[in-house]
Amino acid sequence: MVITGVETAPKGDIKASGKLGLVALVALVVGSMIGGGVFSLPQNMAKGASPGAVVIGWLITGIGMLALAFVYQGLSIRKPALDAGPYAYARAGFGDFVGFNSAWGYWLSAWLGNVSYVVLIFGALSYFYPAFGAEGNTTQAIIGASIVLWMTHALILMGIRQAAIINVVTTFAKLVPILLFVLLVAVTFNLPKFSLDLWGAQTPDLGSIMAQVKSTMLVTLWVFIGIEGASVVSGRAARRADIGRATIIGFVIALCVYLCVSLLSFGIMSQPELAGLPSSASMANGLEQTVGTWGSVLVRIGLVISVAGAFLSWTLFAAEIPYRAAKEGMLPEVFAAENANGSPAGSLWITNIFVQVFLIITLYSNSTYLALFYIASTAILVPYVLSGAYAFKLALSGESYGAGEGRGRDMFTGALATVYGAWLIYAAGPNYLLMCSILYAVGVPVYWFARAGRGQMAFSGIEALIAACIVIVAGIAAYLMWMGTMSAL
Repeated sequence: MVITGVETAPKGDIKASGKLGLVALVALVVGSMIGGGVFSLPQNMAKGASPGAVVIGWLITGIGMLALAFVYQGLSIRKPALDAGPYAYARAGFGDFVGFNSAWGYWLSAWLGNVSYVVLIFGALSYFYPAFGAEGNTTQAIIGASIVLWMTHALILMGIRQAAIINVVTTFAKLVPILLFVLLVAVTFNLPKFSLDLWGAQTPDLGSIMAQVKSTMLVTLWVFIGIEGASVVSGRAARRADIGRATIIGFVIALCVYLCVSLLSFGIMSQPELAGLPSSASMANGLEQTVGTWGSVLVRIGLVISVAGAFLSWTLFAAEIPYRAAKEGMLPEVFAAENANGSPAGSLWITNIFVQVFLIITLYSNSTYLALFYIASTAILVPYVLSGAYAFKLALSGESYGAGEGRGRDMFTGALATVYGAWLIYAAGPNYLLMCSILYAVGVPVYWFARAGRGQMAFSGIEALIAACIVIVAGIAAYLMWMGTMSAL
């Protein structure tokens, strides 16, 4: 997706040169974060937490993710030569092999997540056409999902401008039903119902406040995945400064939406009622009980638009990261192939072939796909931790800082983002962490092949030790899974 033309441009969105303006970058950030998760938030949050605990959970997540947003904002300015976000920062800070692992984990998470997005589209459409099935994994649904996949594939092959224009449209379109939900629920909000069991004292099954807050952590994290979107496509930005602005603006928009959707829902239904709703579209069910069937229909249409937009954004990200890594010798050269429009044809074809294979897997064994998706969701935390650690390292060393320039804020936000990401990996549980090593171990021979194919040494001494540790831990995880003592589901 190398775009030729003018590097800078006047105000606007998508230029004739194919570069992305602020609006397009914000749309990528918001579009990648606000996907299907927001429509499940009422039930997802209520099933393990009271309203008070949900507030604390959002406060903790908001602080942690804001630190990460500041990390990406700062790095985009201090290291303008580094494109492709998490991968580039990990490589610059900690070496080639660590950079490769950041790209590898991000790529796996992106395309496995895309399988869930396109399946969710048809699961939502089953409300109108039952043959698609509530889980979106019937034969008809998989055929429909495959058509959407390859239509998106063709669109991106046409170039970045067309894909970005459609992403801007779908981002605005998805916000309309969400904002309407917020407005309608706010009008009917019942404060006594919200505060009836504010801390879950009347619901012993919820456990302590700390347990309730912990139950919200991974839910709140997953809906923020994509905060790095502008950094991933930083090489396409018309103005470097817009990358950081888009990251912060996108974060604020998403946080406001999530807070309103999750907290206002407690004012129309009690915690047990929300927890009992179907997870896939609890926003639709909640609105249906408030305003009638038309509310449910509206939200489900919004869900389809929202997930379709997120699918487009993440297809761009899933192709961009391996393309950039391959251009720098971290992945086999086939990932770096471009077509006549400058689109990353090689990485796009490989990515979407994998998505297609796993769509077929969901048809016959949905549990197998889900297990891999849960593992890959944890894998994406590694690039986040490495980004925070690189920002902290720069601030600590003073690299890229002028004489007398303050480094305190960057040091604090880098450290906070690193600690927050590491804590989330721990909170995900040892099972997911162990099984993540299997996905990373698969990448070891891929990295060796890419380096050997260019006549370069694959591993330095410390990198060889890291690779050996990954393979050993993966072997232990595989053995435990084989023996049935560890499972992702």
